[in-house]
Amino acid sequence: MKHIGLVGCGRIGRLHARNLAKRAHLYYCSHSRPSAERFQQEFGGAGVVSAFEDLLALPQLDAVVLASPPQFHAQQVIAALQAGKAVLAEKPLCLTPEEVAAIEQTLPGRPFLMVAENYYYKPSLLLFKGLISIGSIGQLRSVAVKKCFGQAAAGWKSQYGALLEGGIHFVALINALFDAQPLSVEAEFPGQEPGQPERHCLTHLTYAEGRTATLHYAWDQPNLTKGLFQHSQIRGTGGRIIFESNGIYAWLSAGNKNKLYFPGFADLMGYRAMTEDFLACLEDPTQQPVSDFARAKRDLGVVFGAYGGH
Repeated sequence: MKHIGLVGCGRIGRLHARNLAKRAHLYYCSHSRPSAERFQQEFGGAGVVSAFEDLLALPQLDAVVLASPPQFHAQQVIAALQAGKAVLAEKPLCLTPEEVAAIEQTLPGRPFLMVAENYYYKPSLLLFKGLISIGSIGQLRSVAVKKCFGQAAAGWKSQYGALLEGGIHFVALINALFDAQPLSVEAEFPGQEPGQPERHCLTHLTYAEGRTATLHYAWDQPNLTKGLFQHSQIRGTGGRIIFESNGIYAWLSAGNKNKLYFPGFADLMGYRAMTEDFLACLEDPTQQPVSDFARAKRDLGVVFGAYGGH
């Protein structure tokens, strides 16, 4: 088993610890040592390390999982890569175009960098891409995604906009469907207060050949189901796919064909497949993760483009 350091022992760190427990020798590192010690008691592992620098200095360490707040990601990613450790960094990978550039400059000749964008691994996305690839809806023309609910932005999340912290999941989904970088990005932020992070975004994307996408994502819209059972749509020249925005189910309507799909509940959010990809890349140095730096750069480019005009 590989030796992996988990940096950040909060809610998202718990998810990674659960998925990696008994599959790797885990070391825990947190600004709160008691939190790290609780993780070791709960999930087992090789030990607790007080400082990030001490974690990177462990000669047996193969990789780090960064579940720390995003303001620390760029510095930690660069330090880990320079120390010869592979990296799985939580999304968003970083916060500015300058940080993207700094990470990119560090990559050549280093171990792999993977971003924990679980939407690339969701069974619903795999279903949609499969249906599109066999021509079930003809040529892809447009995507419209909606996820609006009420969410308090507590702790470090209060410093960042909804599009960057949560909407980026759906940016990844849209970009994966088109498998391309959008040519243009326009955005509106209804209700945004001057000097405050946005909590509601309407993002419009244009791709090659006149294909388009819209993303309506909000944290300021109270919703009894907390975002469940809202619907999004993929349109092609020969049909459409309407899907529950979280990927619970999808309805294909194309010509005389109508079919209901349930993509998969066992790994609905794709976390299991994401962990498998990470571990496989650690075992095989020639393998690169699906959720790689190039895709993270592409997705962040949409967010930075949306914010650039405001």
